[in-house]
Amino acid sequence: MQAFFKFFSIFILSATCIYSHAQEKLPVEGDIPILAWIGVPEREMTLARYQEMKVAGININFANFSNVESVERALDIAKQAGIKLQPYCPELKSDPEKTVRRLMKHPALAGYHLRDEPNATDFPELAEWVKRIQTVDKQHYCYINLFPNYASKEQLFGDDYKSQPGRDVYAAHVDTFLKHVSVPFISFDHYPVIEKNEKKVLRPEWYKNLEIIAAASKKFNLPFWAFSLSVAHGPYPIPTIADIRLQMYSNLAYGAQVLQYFTYWNPGVNASWDFHDAPIGLDGKRTVVYDRMKEVNREIQNLSGVFLHSKLVSVAHTGKEIPPGTRRLAKLPDPVKVLETGDNGAVVAVLEKGDRQFLVIVNRDAETKMKLTIVTDDRVKRVLKDGTLVPANAYTPSIEVEPGDVV
Repeated sequence: MQAFFKFFSIFILSATCIYSHAQEKLPVEGDIPILAWIGVPEREMTLARYQEMKVAGININFANFSNVESVERALDIAKQAGIKLQPYCPELKSDPEKTVRRLMKHPALAGYHLRDEPNATDFPELAEWVKRIQTVDKQHYCYINLFPNYASKEQLFGDDYKSQPGRDVYAAHVDTFLKHVSVPFISFDHYPVIEKNEKKVLRPEWYKNLEIIAAASKKFNLPFWAFSLSVAHGPYPIPTIADIRLQMYSNLAYGAQVLQYFTYWNPGVNASWDFHDAPIGLDGKRTVVYDRMKEVNREIQNLSGVFLHSKLVSVAHTGKEIPPGTRRLAKLPDPVKVLETGDNGAVVAVLEKGDRQFLVIVNRDAETKMKLTIVTDDRVKRVLKDGTLVPANAYTPSIEVEPGDVV
């Protein structure tokens, strides 16, 4: 990646001249959390398997367990491997207080997995469940993941829901959830890359989904977590590096603070979905997707100084056509004099951390390179893929951006 950012401090601007020929690095504050859905399963919970997951760049493992004793064993293994665990077991539902007291002091515990894609009719029950857990343990999160905006009205609210004129049903679902269920973040899934008539396309409503979640994140002052699909099934093709990059870098450009993969391990035989080519197959062997995921995760962590703890200032789109529910880039950020991306278009976001602003540009096409022309003033530096800082104007104005990649 190369992200461009503006310094506000006069001292740092002066220091730029002094260190322009040294290997200056962007400061980092830790790793971006990256969670794997259907991670290492209970039957495979060995140190070697957890270490294999960590090598792939996953630092939080979500898995279902048959009982709390298995969770305790998995936590011990996760600690040895240097990753965290987000477990679910039946006792977490049947006796949450007792179960939480057993698990809450373990250093490898990330949080408690509660529910995936609840209907609004489930919100009161979930609110009570969260309350019972948080009464005992306020230090670890309760995880609930929301539907994407291509879910039906019935999936979101039930059969009796009456739409309000002028109000987006999905936005209402997210808003209702956050008003009723006390969670420390917003998690949602949306898998935008599909095959239609033997051609790879993006779901048209994907970026609108990100817009709604980013707006809710700002309104409720909560970070959000977002996904990349990593297992082929149904209309979803085997993920390429470009597919994964496009999803993850778009998520990060909109301000996501935790990234998630669905899935790490093949979910199993399913007549409806035909899951195949997950990072780890049913036979326990790695597929090509394991290495693709690993490569993108390494890139992302090298850029944690850009994305981790950054706040979204603005996001817009370029191109001949822009995605529904988004806005067109109308004004360039102050230190940018020229920004041209071509007809296929890009996501153009400004993130802020402390006294620095980052301009992040994502090629919105997962199959075609983008010609980017950008001219900035001398205040701007460029963040290379390894986190090194260089003067932005040390490069020619026009560069090629790989499919789905970020600069």
